[in-house]
Amino acid sequence: MPPRHRLLAVLVAVTWGVNFLAIDASLRHFPPFLLAALRFTVIAVPTLLLVPRPAVPGRWLLGHGIGFGILQFLFLYWAMYAGIQPGLASLVLQSSAPFTVFIGAVVFGERITRRRLVGLMVAVLGLAVVGWQRSQLAGALGPFLLVLAGGFGWAIGNVCNARAKAPNPFHLTLWMSVIPPLPMFALSLLVEGPRQIGAAFATTEHLAGALGGLAYTVLIGTLLGSGVWSWLMARHPASLVAPFSMLVPVVGLSTSAALLGEQLTGLEILGAALVVGGVLYGAAGARRGPNARSAVPPSAQDHAARGQAVSPRQRQTAGSAS
Repeated sequence: MPPRHRLLAVLVAVTWGVNFLAIDASLRHFPPFLLAALRFTVIAVPTLLLVPRPAVPGRWLLGHGIGFGILQFLFLYWAMYAGIQPGLASLVLQSSAPFTVFIGAVVFGERITRRRLVGLMVAVLGLAVVGWQRSQLAGALGPFLLVLAGGFGWAIGNVCNARAKAPNPFHLTLWMSVIPPLPMFALSLLVEGPRQIGAAFATTEHLAGALGGLAYTVLIGTLLGSGVWSWLMARHPASLVAPFSMLVPVVGLSTSAALLGEQLTGLEILGAALVVGGVLYGAAGARRGPNARSAVPPSAQDHAARGQAVSPRQRQTAGSAS
């Protein structure tokens, strides 16, 4: 992998790590469910007009949209709105990696290698350390559990994405965005109510930052980031590219600390190291071979725009962002 391509992979990870700060900026103005609906609507409209529907079974497209699009962002945005810090959210969302392995093994009977199992256990231990530390702080455990629920939703989307075996995974990513808008708008209307929704569009306080954050999430975090990542995944084995995604929580934590003053305790830093190390260790056992080049990490932002199917096991080689 030439240095220029490694630099591109690092830059994508940086854009995804910063994306959590963009979400935080948007949540200062928009309520969480409305923001999630807006995020996917901005992508869904041009997708319906310009992008051909991927040739995949409808149940896997629907499952991918519900898991990755609705459940992940419903709980992630809710948790961040409830007060979990952006950097910590970027870390806890890595729970999607062990959840994906667990669902694949329990529901579909996928084999877990010893190395992957060890990595999973280390990552879960790290999450347990962070969760225990959060439980000692008043009001902090609830948002932590919400992000875990978001990670589980992401994992459901991962498995459905892997089973879909889309000829063009990037098109599947775009069409997945067609599913969340209507349910999220309905949930926003039911939970947040017309008054809060109306206030979000009527007031201008924090509006510029919120719209800037939304634009960053859609244009930079999703379209540009996933496009560059897809280009890299189409040219190099996943075992070389995918580990760069573990820079996302590192960037998320460091930028949140620098710009927002987010601080972690010693135990949370230990837990973060265990999560990142565990996921990296498990992913390092991925096969290197002819088929590895078409593997993609299990994120809607991590799909390779490559015209061939990939195996479920290969799609579980990395995880990251939002």
